[in-house]
Amino acid sequence: MKSTTIGQLLAVLLLLCASTLGWTQTTKAELMWLGQSAFRLTTPSGKVIVTDPWLRTNPRTPSQYKDLEKLGKVDLILLSHGHFDHIADAPALALLNKARVIAPGDLNQTLTVLNVLPPELAPRMNKSGTVTPFTDVPGFKVTEVHAEHSSLFVWKNPATEKDEVHVGGEPVGFIIELENGVKIYFMGDTGLFTDMKFIADYYKPDVLLIPIGGIFTMGPADAAYATREWIRPKFAIPMHYGTNPLAKGTPIEYQRALGESATKVMILQPGEIAEF
Repeated sequence: MKSTTIGQLLAVLLLLCASTLGWTQTTKAELMWLGQSAFRLTTPSGKVIVTDPWLRTNPRTPSQYKDLEKLGKVDLILLSHGHFDHIADAPALALLNKARVIAPGDLNQTLTVLNVLPPELAPRMNKSGTVTPFTDVPGFKVTEVHAEHSSLFVWKNPATEKDEVHVGGEPVGFIIELENGVKIYFMGDTGLFTDMKFIADYYKPDVLLIPIGGIFTMGPADAAYATREWIRPKFAIPMHYGTNPLAKGTPIEYQRALGESATKVMILQPGEIAEF
């Protein structure tokens, strides 16, 4: 009986140490692509993060997820910038779940001034800022990094029923560090810029979520160059393509441009899941 009690105490102490020190866990994260730049990320401890939620009118989003409640409980929303195909369902999803929205600081300022979101759901931060949004998940971090794009927020004024253009802040990407040690680089919308290499060297991402559609972002050739020459992740998942005639880059073109590479390209269909 005494040895059992000591064993139980040791197990509790190990769990406490793991929690305190942020030791890596064996449980994997699940990443579901929902079309365009929308992903649902379930962390090893069960937190659910949604990126750039354009779902209800997204032609590539699986029909069941056009009902925002079918996503289940959402704990955090990451917004790369203010364009409609990234922010469209963020306010509704945030209010439904009382989930905070991490976005460019000036975009969140606009959302609060216009009463789109209450201040407690739209905290401000900026590039190079790092937040630890879950006090009960040691080791989980989100950092905003540079993206080469534009940003604005189009808002329909309820008093006039007319669209207004408001400040969207500078676009960002995100380094998402999971509690199991895996780092995901969600690039948002971006063109090539040489500091992609710095971001890769400094943060060392394992998984790259990279736009390939072209016209508004990198096309397949540019995306392949960034992957092969600068970022060199273990895995790359192409996104932001196929939702309109202008975003015509394809994963096959990306793979061909990438050529022989240590990076494994994972081509997801909307609704499919990758594990890390």
